[in-house]
Amino acid sequence: MRRNECIAMLLAGGEGRRLGVLTKDLAKPAVHFGGKYRIIDFTLSNCVNSGIETVGVLTQYQPLVLNRHLGIGSPWGLDRRDGGMHVLPPYVRQKGGSWYKGTANAIFQNIGFIERYDPEYVLIISGDHIYKMNYELLLEAHKANRADATIAVISVPWADASRFGILNVDEDGKVLEFEEKPKQPKSNLASMGVYMFSWPVLRDALLRDDEDKMSSNDFGKDIIPKLLGEEARLFSYRFDGYWKDVGTIESLWEANMNLLEGSPALDLNDRSWRIYSVSPNQPAQYLSPEASVTNSLINEGCVVEGRINRSVLFHGVKAGKGSFIEDSVIMPGAVIEPGARIVRAIVGENAIVGSGCRVGSVDSEHIAVVASYDHIVPEIPLEEANPL
Repeated sequence: MRRNECIAMLLAGGEGRRLGVLTKDLAKPAVHFGGKYRIIDFTLSNCVNSGIETVGVLTQYQPLVLNRHLGIGSPWGLDRRDGGMHVLPPYVRQKGGSWYKGTANAIFQNIGFIERYDPEYVLIISGDHIYKMNYELLLEAHKANRADATIAVISVPWADASRFGILNVDEDGKVLEFEEKPKQPKSNLASMGVYMFSWPVLRDALLRDDEDKMSSNDFGKDIIPKLLGEEARLFSYRFDGYWKDVGTIESLWEANMNLLEGSPALDLNDRSWRIYSVSPNQPAQYLSPEASVTNSLINEGCVVEGRINRSVLFHGVKAGKGSFIEDSVIMPGAVIEPGARIVRAIVGENAIVGSGCRVGSVDSEHIAVVASYDHIVPEIPLEEANPL
């Protein structure tokens, strides 16, 4: 087995409870995003664009759709004999086995996989964030600081700081304190859940963490604080690009709407940093003479006969005559029948919104949701048909 300087371990077992019905039968990293992609496509594309050719994808919750999407890694060029992408679910070992008990335990259970490649460095990333990052620059900073661990951070609004792991650092970026979701944060530098470790340090920390019966086996709650307490060399790496944790209905909707801005912070047309995904192999979109489309993303295979404004339509969506869709996200294969009106909503994959239905409101503070494969008819109130 050829030695890799750096390999990536991608945590993709997230349940995504706050996404409600959208993740009832779907792992969060497999949720659709941006008219063409799934959330996990961004971290996988970051890896290949950064020159990381060996990626372990750790799955757990509702993995069927995610596994089908990943396949053998072909869309990302990770279908290779040496290295490439490997799906790593929990499994029963000779000495027993269990579900992944936490982020650190998930990596611990795959120490054998990592050791096959004998890396100098291990990148730990998550499959449920939207961003573009060059991990090669992170590795260079890690080396320059002779760090044991480097944590990618981003400045967040002070009002949101208590939702994240918060770092306090000195002028050189060395980590002085790490607080997991503090009630009174001392800074607004939030961990992105992107960690670069020197492998010998990480391996030792994982082994000791597994022996600690009081540990919750989590990087943010256990591994990082313990290393900091032992005066390991922990550094921060500041990221100033677009990063979004699409963990709620509102944040998922907002991230899709961000793509429709005049100069979006997340440029999906950047040819120097492509985001790769599985092709749906659909025919060209069709806009009828009655169709009206403004400020929207309309993907292949769509048939539009109604009015679309500031919305994202995934492949294979049908919008019938007299329908109206505004400020909404319509996922693959959904059917919006004639006369239906969709405003400030997310309509799930292969859902049907019947003729004359009204979903969402311009005056509502919340984003309406229609579950995947659901069928809404006017006689059934929306809140009864699709509880979150």
